[in-house]
Amino acid sequence: MPIESNIIYMNTKQVAEYLDLNEKKVYSMANHHILPGTKVTGKWLFPKVLIDRWLMDSCHSGMLSDRMHITGSDDPLLSMLVAQLMARSEHQKIISYSATGSTLGLELLSRGYADVCSIHWEDLQGDHNSIFSLLKSFPNHQQWIMVSGYERHQGLMVRKDMSSLFNHQMNITKQPLRWVSRQKGAGSQQHFQNWLSLNDASVDELLYTATANSERELAGYIARNDADIGFGCQAVAMESGLHFIPKLTESFDFVMSQSIFFRRQLQELLKLLKQPQTLQLANVLSGYKLKDSGQILWRGQ
Repeated sequence: MPIESNIIYMNTKQVAEYLDLNEKKVYSMANHHILPGTKVTGKWLFPKVLIDRWLMDSCHSGMLSDRMHITGSDDPLLSMLVAQLMARSEHQKIISYSATGSTLGLELLSRGYADVCSIHWEDLQGDHNSIFSLLKSFPNHQQWIMVSGYERHQGLMVRKDMSSLFNHQMNITKQPLRWVSRQKGAGSQQHFQNWLSLNDASVDELLYTATANSERELAGYIARNDADIGFGCQAVAMESGLHFIPKLTESFDFVMSQSIFFRRQLQELLKLLKQPQTLQLANVLSGYKLKDSGQILWRGQ
């Protein structure tokens, strides 16, 4: 049945007509998380863009199975591993990675524009409860799972010529420093605000010179002397020649639909995380701890 091009969500009857199925079958497929949809006040709604994506991905055992797009949080180790996998592909597949920040990455995943979202989003207690709450705020989270990646150090980045100004006794938030923030929805900004709360400070008290859309952009502002200090991961600070002051250890994980978990490219990435050469690379980059990669931490429900 023709469906208007501007329709965003379809109900069960529309999906049944669109796929030439009976409504009972659509209910069954939705309840078993086969079709991408969500229940609103007891009724199923299905984003049309995801139904179309599901159809395409189902053709010939998945016509899109030769490609995978990762979005979400910025990370040097992940970027290098994706580059390694692409170099091995011999033009037979494509794996791409664009750093957008955690929540925008989840939005792109929800809309079907990405296959995997990298994420780091923990609360003051350092557990995953705030991540789970964030995931459940998206309408089609029932089809998602979260898989463990690795741990990494987060903290303050400053230029090396300023490192002597910082010590454990000094209240950094009270100093006349030029700060770089991250965009709203970035995991590093979430960590930064949590750290400020622990120090009885707020973002409104600080002098900001710029807002960066990635970890590396933030480090660039500081390295060029356009700013003095920012919050990010140790590996980015080291590659930019900055002094790093560790403040916390976080989990860096991956969110995807359940069907993507078995895609060949993702399994290759998870396998690569367990290889000795990746451990050596992580040590060179610094600030990483690789363990239990590929474990399912959460299932949408």
